[in-house]
Amino acid sequence: MTKKNVTLTTQGSYIIVDNGLVRLTISKPQGLLTAIKYGGIDNLLDIQSNELSRGYWDINWNLPGGQDRYLLFRGSEYSVINFSNDHLEVSFKTTYDPSVRGTKLPLTVDQRYIVRSGVSGFYCYAIYERPPGCPAFDLAQTRMVFKLQRGRFHYMAITDEKQRIMPMPEDLLPNRGKQLIVPESVLLINPINPDLKGEVDDKYQYSMDNKDGGVHGWISSIPLLDSGSSSPAMNLRNGGPTKQNLTVHTGPAYVSKAYNLWLDAKSRLMEESLWPYEFISSPYYLTYKERGSVTGRLFVHDRYVSASLLPAKSAFIGLSAARTEGSWQIESKGYQFWIQTDLEGNFTIKNILPGVYGLHGWVPGFIGDYLKEELVKISEGSETQLGNINYVPPRNGPTLWEIGFPDRTANDYYVPDVNPMYVNKLFLHSPEKQYGLWDRYTDIYPKSDQVFTIGISDPKKDWFFAHVDRKNGDKYVPTTWEIRFNITTVAVHVNQMNAEQLVFQVTNLGADNTVCRHGIHGLYQLLSVDITSTLLTTGDNCIFLSQARGGDALCGILYDYIRLEAPPA
Repeated sequence: MTKKNVTLTTQGSYIIVDNGLVRLTISKPQGLLTAIKYGGIDNLLDIQSNELSRGYWDINWNLPGGQDRYLLFRGSEYSVINFSNDHLEVSFKTTYDPSVRGTKLPLTVDQRYIVRSGVSGFYCYAIYERPPGCPAFDLAQTRMVFKLQRGRFHYMAITDEKQRIMPMPEDLLPNRGKQLIVPESVLLINPINPDLKGEVDDKYQYSMDNKDGGVHGWISSIPLLDSGSSSPAMNLRNGGPTKQNLTVHTGPAYVSKAYNLWLDAKSRLMEESLWPYEFISSPYYLTYKERGSVTGRLFVHDRYVSASLLPAKSAFIGLSAARTEGSWQIESKGYQFWIQTDLEGNFTIKNILPGVYGLHGWVPGFIGDYLKEELVKISEGSETQLGNINYVPPRNGPTLWEIGFPDRTANDYYVPDVNPMYVNKLFLHSPEKQYGLWDRYTDIYPKSDQVFTIGISDPKKDWFFAHVDRKNGDKYVPTTWEIRFNITTVAVHVNQMNAEQLVFQVTNLGADNTVCRHGIHGLYQLLSVDITSTLLTTGDNCIFLSQARGGDALCGILYDYIRLEAPPA
């Protein structure tokens, strides 16, 4: 098929961009996407919404110590960055002016759209610049949103396995839906589609880890049409590979940090294979020739597992601006570049922006975070060879007993059957995504708390996946879990503490919204406690794990792995 040239026309306060396959209507100079024409449909976007809230960038921010602010970007300067028969890139920019009175976002923002000949989709990105001398501020979140026609797009797909017909936006209103404890969760009591009655809809149920997320989108049957969005590389997402991010939700809407929006699968696959793109006009966007790579092989040395080095198979390893172990999870100011090792521990990370990074990693089956002592410098066009790298996971002595498997999730524990009052049929095989599982703990342990006996109890059956409060009437009260174990001899330390009990209190756990956002893991933290021999006895012993905070249905801790070690030989 012959490719048609890209054309640009102006109609009043709008520009029309057309490549013969897709046509975009964008407000000028605001840069708000008001219409997408494709496949004979004049506008794929939601025509029932105000045209200024159909396709846009927004931001949540605040001045230090100030109130949270929400801003929808509107450009004030329109310009054409690059225009040929095959390619068009346009800009909608707002420049920060410190002389303007009032509370203003101290950023210069440049929104960009790109359309290319022969591609049934488009690209969009934004450049955020902080001019010198600007006041400090906190940026909580920034994203782009597309709202599709609610009358056409009913079928959603986030993976090959997770696809379904979704509720309508009206189903979330009070006359059709009942809001639950989590504000984003709605029980469908009178949905337009009666097959969905009794189900729960919550946008966080459709979240996915960065490492697992890929193409996701909506499909229309009137006519048959699919629209999908993708981020060609994970490095643009903050928080690393285990950070949960939204995909799609009832609207129908896409929500993401950056986008390529595709209207057929062929173009989507073709364009993703071309990343990093050669046609981006921003000076901050580097081509593959301007980037570097790093290669190495990771080994694990745990002397109580093996006397020899073990290849770190299927380990995650990455470069981040973070400089301390595990802090890449909350690092949001720089790009991160991650890859999984092969079965022999080999890895190659490509297309890295030049800079100085910390090399981080973790290995399934072993606790802790790896951090290379020396920083790694990546130069333009470089191929950095790191050779063999050894990770020595934290270890004090041989294992006496363990609960679970160290993979940074609670997958090895008991996730209860869905509460029949709050079901989402899409996640019958991913029960941790179901709403209201915190109350299932009370159903299972109505009067007394969980007791786990080493050597008898089964983690898959007897260890609840989340340490939550128990519901007592209208209140939620803290719970205390018990681990019972037997040891035949007690090794006596030279320096003993004279104590009858050891209380180890941590107050900064369980505050990452994992429970209410239907996660199977939260921020990973490794905690080690020294237990003196005066607290142990030959025979039966017990460890108590107590919730320090009560009164909240949604507070909780998810354990990855628990291990008791003997003193070193």
